[in-house]
Amino acid sequence: MNWRDHISSDPSILFGKTVIKNTRIPVDLILEKLGHGYSFKTVLQSYPTLTTNDIFACLLFAAENSKHEKTLAIF
Repeated sequence: MNWRDHISSDPSILFGKTVIKNTRIPVDLILEKLGHGYSFKTVLQSYPTLTTNDIFACLLFAAENSKHEKTLAIF
């Protein structure tokens, strides 16, 4: 799956935040809900326009972007 098929960024929508295509649902909102333990089923019930593939695309987007982060160890 290519996350780009499900996620977009447009300066005229939520100031360019990444969102699920054709919605105003931010990717970070979906990731946060998953991080707090919400199930896919609960997220899909809360946002009926989303698909399971949209949620998978959010996870792939996060994985790809975290590969490019530089982290410094703090002692």
